[in-house]
Amino acid sequence: MRLTIDKPGLAKALAHVASVVERRNTIPILSNVLLTVGSNTLKLTATDLDMELVETVGCTSKGDGAVTVPAHMFYDIVRKLPDGEIELSRDAEQERLVMTSGPAQFSLQTLPADDFPELSIEDLGYAFTLPAADLKRLIEKTRFAISTEETRYYLNGIYLHQAETDGKETLRAVATDGHRLAQVELPLPSGAKGMPGVIVPRKTVTELSKLVENEDGEVRIELSPSKIKISDGRVVLTSKLIDGTFPDYERVIPQGNDKRLEVDNASFAQAVDRVSTLSSDKGRAVKLALTDGKLTLSVNNPESGSATEELSVEYGFDPLEIGFNARYLLDISQQLESEAAEFLLADPGSPTMVRDVKDPSALYVLMPMRV
Repeated sequence: MRLTIDKPGLAKALAHVASVVERRNTIPILSNVLLTVGSNTLKLTATDLDMELVETVGCTSKGDGAVTVPAHMFYDIVRKLPDGEIELSRDAEQERLVMTSGPAQFSLQTLPADDFPELSIEDLGYAFTLPAADLKRLIEKTRFAISTEETRYYLNGIYLHQAETDGKETLRAVATDGHRLAQVELPLPSGAKGMPGVIVPRKTVTELSKLVENEDGEVRIELSPSKIKISDGRVVLTSKLIDGTFPDYERVIPQGNDKRLEVDNASFAQAVDRVSTLSSDKGRAVKLALTDGKLTLSVNNPESGSATEELSVEYGFDPLEIGFNARYLLDISQQLESEAAEFLLADPGSPTMVRDVKDPSALYVLMPMRV
């Protein structure tokens, strides 16, 4: 096994696959990346037994073969090398992978490729394609609301499922941590009809966001009730799904909120950010006081002081005071694409719905705080 490869291409691929590998492993082979050399291609594979990432890059090969090397060490060396060609060759007798780049040479300990685990894939059953930009939108507009509370493991991912809105079938992504909820949808792709609702784990979502970050081309999605596989022709990501039941989230989406507030999103976010400087780290509570045409944001922290700021808004209902976590307000404001944000409120103790004025396919629900 011997090959020559361009450093930037190898470094970029390694950055993707190495992120799958856990820093601490009780099974040595799981700390390694599998390098498989074919006809002028190098395939890099990493797994943590729940997820597998395979990326293929071009190279000039002078013999086929496969070997595994420590993933993070390999990546650290490659990224520190100067741009140019890197030569890789396997020393079978010494069980080493030899790397040469100009005057620099490294020899890495290897483990047998035959010992590298493979994530078993059954017939996944459902397959469809999406523009990468659409998949990115589903992920990026919901992932901030994924729960980090491990005891409620069924909330530790994005719920991807078939739904219906105004009589039209949609592919909907939902995430919630119990304090806020994010929902985004798009027309149901051909091939997705009848698909099971699946919960894509947080770590898989993170890797997926890297896969679609350039927004070019299409991705193919295959899934079953227990696994999902996403590929773009160069990278293949396969993952187990969370084995659990996502809660009936539609019950917490308010239907009768009749008090409508429209506010300039950028001005609102900046004001929230300013006044929350004085909020306590624990609560991060900001009070919103609404009167006719005016919104007053305020924070009162006995330990550090108080802050208020007024904004002109579109609001023509009874006066209302309601509190929210400032961080949650800012997270939602970052997802809105239009200049205006629409809040639909009921009372100080009920969930509030936030919508993007120009994007009816996205909605956010926020639980209030006592202030």
